[in-house]
Amino acid sequence: MLEGKKILLGVCGSIAAYKSATLVRLLVKSGAQVQVVMTPDATNFITPLTLSTLSKNPVYSDYFKTETGEWNNHVELGLWGDAMIIAPASANTMAKMAGGLVDNLLTAVYLSAKCPVYFAPAMDLDMWKHDSTQHNITALQGFGNILIPPGSGELASGLHGEGRMAEPEEIVAFLNDDIKKKSPLTGKKILVTAGPTYEAIDPVRFIGNHSSGKMGFALADELASLGADVTLVAGPTAQISKYQSIKRIDVISAADVLLECLTHFPLADACVMCAAVADYTPSHVADQKIKKHDDGLTINLKKTTDILKTLGQQKRAYQVLVGFALETQNEEQYAIDKLQKKNLDLIVLNSLNDKGAGFKNDTNKVTLIDRQLNKTTYDLKNKTEVARDICIKVTQLLKK
Repeated sequence: MLEGKKILLGVCGSIAAYKSATLVRLLVKSGAQVQVVMTPDATNFITPLTLSTLSKNPVYSDYFKTETGEWNNHVELGLWGDAMIIAPASANTMAKMAGGLVDNLLTAVYLSAKCPVYFAPAMDLDMWKHDSTQHNITALQGFGNILIPPGSGELASGLHGEGRMAEPEEIVAFLNDDIKKKSPLTGKKILVTAGPTYEAIDPVRFIGNHSSGKMGFALADELASLGADVTLVAGPTAQISKYQSIKRIDVISAADVLLECLTHFPLADACVMCAAVADYTPSHVADQKIKKHDDGLTINLKKTTDILKTLGQQKRAYQVLVGFALETQNEEQYAIDKLQKKNLDLIVLNSLNDKGAGFKNDTNKVTLIDRQLNKTTYDLKNKTEVARDICIKVTQLLKK
């Protein structure tokens, strides 16, 4: 669940700061991007260089870069993260967080954060049990912050009891479980198709189209980020998924796409058919390269199986089936006809007449039409944002 997530890690002045190095390493190993923000006191316990090397990002501890005077923008840092973890969270920093005090960069970033904030306290037993500390923890939880409880054992003072910061492995497991629990598509299996198909003429030549696969891959990534178990059937494309959790199946022809869809669709809760699948394929594929002649070349074509219609006929009541319509004229009516004839729950319409939409572009302009013919038209956006809009609608349909 941490794969692809942007994690802000706040490190406070505590002997437990040495665990932050392992925590950064585990977060990066999980596929997260990590940005570390330290209090000035934390730098006495572990060097920024260590955490910068492990996170592969600069570490921030002051409002300004001393060598240039440039401002470290706490607002931008706070908006950057998908989650913020303060580990170790010292009694001092928790008191500042609870009281809204801002005397260092970390507390400024905390007050600017729009993402979920987790805190893993670390302190001695008596400090942990003190009424003021418990009051601050209650206040922080009341603000919506999420406590990662400390462990019990030998403390730096030599005492035994509560106050040990949770181990890095426990923090990562806690985050994974919490994000998974809150992800709207956790437990849902979703099939996505993307890219073009190549229909062979001979061992060298093929009939294809201009699809880059960008839209389908953006959809697969967005669905995975929402917790779905994604299977991606990808035609010939140079695109790469952001998430290793996505099960990618590479195919070439329309027949390949059909086979994989028939295999995986019965187990899917939803299917998003974004691939530009060929409508026709050569009736005969030459065994050897066809040589050039003075006369023209005639290639007989036959219709491919209508995969979307086939899936629509097999669709169960709980399944959501999404199709795409790329049109050049009479766009809306063609899209509605396709929606109804193929038993779809949603169709994504885009027109080649819209500048910036269609194949190979990084942007797209779409209209979503559902089974009740409710229509939502969006402005031109990059394909990541378009994927987000589509996935919001898919999530809503899966909850019905």
